[in-house]
Amino acid sequence: MTTVEIIFLGVYFSVLCVLAVYGSHRYRMAFLYYRHKFKLPTPKGPLKALPRVTIQLPIFNEMYVVERLVDSVCRIDYPRELLEIQVLDDSTDETCGIARACVERQRQKGHDIVYIHRVNRQGFKAGALEHGLKTAKGEYVAVFDADFVPSPDFLLRTVPFFADGKVGMVQVRWGHLNRDFSILTQAQSIFLDGHFIIEHTARNRSGCFFNFNGTAGIWRRDTIADAGGWQHDTLTEDLDLSYRAQLKGWQFVFLPEVISPAEVPVDMNAFKSQQHRWAKGSIQTAKKLLPTILKSDLPLAVKREAFFHLTNNMAYLLMVLLSVLMPISMVVRFQHGLYGTLFLDLPFFITATASVCVFYVAAQREMGVKGWARVKYLPFLMSLGIGLAINNAKAVLEALLNQQSGFARTPKTGAEGKKVVAVKKTYRGSKTLMPVVELLFAAYFTGALWFAIDARIYTSVPFIILFQAGFLYVGVSSLLQGLSGRVKVAEPAPAVSAAGEQSRRAA
Repeated sequence: MTTVEIIFLGVYFSVLCVLAVYGSHRYRMAFLYYRHKFKLPTPKGPLKALPRVTIQLPIFNEMYVVERLVDSVCRIDYPRELLEIQVLDDSTDETCGIARACVERQRQKGHDIVYIHRVNRQGFKAGALEHGLKTAKGEYVAVFDADFVPSPDFLLRTVPFFADGKVGMVQVRWGHLNRDFSILTQAQSIFLDGHFIIEHTARNRSGCFFNFNGTAGIWRRDTIADAGGWQHDTLTEDLDLSYRAQLKGWQFVFLPEVISPAEVPVDMNAFKSQQHRWAKGSIQTAKKLLPTILKSDLPLAVKREAFFHLTNNMAYLLMVLLSVLMPISMVVRFQHGLYGTLFLDLPFFITATASVCVFYVAAQREMGVKGWARVKYLPFLMSLGIGLAINNAKAVLEALLNQQSGFARTPKTGAEGKKVVAVKKTYRGSKTLMPVVELLFAAYFTGALWFAIDARIYTSVPFIILFQAGFLYVGVSSLLQGLSGRVKVAEPAPAVSAAGEQSRRAA
């Protein structure tokens, strides 16, 4: 074996080792969850009186969901004299007219609701939230994104936890309005279930930092100010503020039993856009705050978890590198009669694969799902995660290279059912050349699959198929949905009131 081949295999196994470490971190999350799952959060005594609350609704071009959002928020059970609602609209389309009409209709019903429209998107969502705080009347501030439908008891179940003066934020779990719509929405829902049920609960109840998810949570206003306010130098303003607040000593509470349903993207390009923003923003936040965290006097366990949490998306860079190296490694070792040494890298693959299964099966079991109802989606889940690697690795590289980009909204369509309707082109995920690269990787693994079968290296076949199928599905879906003018959305579609229709025509 030549020196070049030895170096090549050294790099290959090093990549596998690091990925195995990140993969095995899921085991730690599951361990912490089961260790602390019975530490149920409870309010620290009764509130002397219900406080004034402001609910902020940041929206940008949300014509399909804005009425549903406003109507659901106005149904929240809380004394009207203590509740203010701000519709923070940065829209540039028909949404403006629809939102104004909806706000006016609710104001006539007696709600303290205001419509605030900015003529620029400076700071994007973070800028809109900060702008709204200038006139907000509440001591506490709840935030809901456009695709959420909060339950009427949201405030009555979250506000009592602020009886403890150290609590700065309370986050609830996301539900999924359109989980059963397609295999893509099923996979996204399982991803999010694992994040909320296992990760959030494990981090919060073990004393580690966890984050506000940008929506379906409520802040103590003083906490936001003490942490430095909303800042827009990262694409994940929620993650950034969360860590800054907890570094200041504020405590957070996660309530997995309180659920706020929301829409998950039905369009592959919209899903990839969302994932790109989250991946890039997390690395930006890591660069910004991780040095401070590691230099602080926080416990080692907190620092370690913060490191894994903030750098987890770095694994996508390694996944792309692994995708390039794995077929070549197989050929190199086969030429030397060493393909039997698969036992060296097989444990690494199994570690990563098994950790995914354990992690997400645990989340579904904790939700009360039994049998194979959702376990059957696990192979697709793993394949989808691989297929997203190129998209998310690009995001990570952009963050590492300080390449700035705007806040790309996740298109919402009001999806709750299975009807196929046309939506505006601008409400679909943006098209890029990324699908071509993904399809090239799919072709690459098709060749690797042919080689493995021809050489009878059958132990490699399942893993090669996972990579091939992942890149193929993501690439083809991106192309087809980019060309199509129709996506599946709610049945029935959110109704637009007569007032809203008149305003839209006037706009």
